Amino acid sequence: MAVKIKVESEEQILHRKLLRLWQRGQSALCEVRGSDIHGRGVYATACIAKDAPIIEYLGERIDKRESQRRGTRLHAKSLKTGDAAVYIFTLSKRYDIDGNFPWNTARLINHSCNPNCEAWIVGRKIIIHALQNIQPGDELTFDYGFDVDCYADHPCLCGAANCKGYIVSRQQWPELDQRLNGVSPAFRA
Repeated sequence: MAVKIKVESEEQILHRKLLRLWQRGQSALCEVRGSDIHGRGVYATACIAKDAPIIEYLGERIDKRESQRRGTRLHAKSLKTGDAAVYIFTLSKRYDIDGNFPWNTARLINHSCNPNCEAWIVGRKIIIHALQNIQPGDELTFDYGFDVDCYADHPCLCGAANCKGYIVSRQQWPELDQRLNGVSPAFRA
């Protein structure tokens, strides 16, 4: 008896790979909704325990040179259009992840000066984990960790009691405070 071998077309293989990527970018623990912080956000759909993995941050792995090229292009576009959506995430000293893909739900997690999540680098993956216990309906947030040198480009709208007014890495808050102390309060966010 002859054995039939099923051969997949290139389209079927691509579809299967894209479906697998889309599934990796989803989580039963969260969903996308409108956000008071900025545009859309990601919200808990269940109780999430401290340190629990929530969702993977997906995208194309690119080297730093390509990351800089894309970041510069997106910044120029934002100056023209006001659209400042940049989803480039540091992976290592050599590589970043460009998460600007519709199946990357984690790209919509907003910044907060009082975050309830953080990103863990696990091999070549970026996994978003809970910093504390999170209740259903809570918006998931993390510290984007932007550099203080470009603070003025990134006003913060998180609304946290400890909001610094700018999206700057928590480790650089003392330097931000020094810079802001030299600026008239009328020019602060």
